[in-house]
Amino acid sequence: MRSACAGRRMGFEFAMKGEAVMENKNNQTGKQRAIEEYSKLVERLAPKSDMAQGLWRAFITGGAICVLGQIITDFFAYGLKWGMQSAATATSICLIFLSALLTGLGVYDRIGKYAGAGSIVPITGFANSVVAPAMEFRREGLVMGVGAKMFTLAGPVLVYGIGSSILVGLICFFWG
Repeated sequence: MRSACAGRRMGFEFAMKGEAVMENKNNQTGKQRAIEEYSKLVERLAPKSDMAQGLWRAFITGGAICVLGQIITDFFAYGLKWGMQSAATATSICLIFLSALLTGLGVYDRIGKYAGAGSIVPITGFANSVVAPAMEFRREGLVMGVGAKMFTLAGPVLVYGIGSSILVGLICFFWG
């Protein structure tokens, strides 16, 4: 009788091990099924983007910003007869001011959503990246909010831009 109980116990253990193996296989197929279902869900819910339309919008918007810059340059250079270097400086100032103003009014964000990367023409995109965090954190005060957070996006650009310009300057100075 004792051996029968031991056999039953051993058989039960063997049955338990077999069920554990089956459960492991079912678990793996369950995981695979869950991954497939998740992939289908992501594919269904992900926003559809038309690349050609996005490229066209970026091209038109970036081009419009550059045309505006050229119009401002021509106005200062030929209309006011300031010379090209002074006109270029004034154009940069005007584009930065317009970009900061449009960011403050919330218009630049809508332009960015419409145009994507086309709105990040270097000077206007840089102005937007400085003004947007400053406005977002202005509730925290002038020093800890605006002053501390103003360069969170533009800071790395400044660091690498200034660093690389110093490096190029040194190379030109010594090997000129």
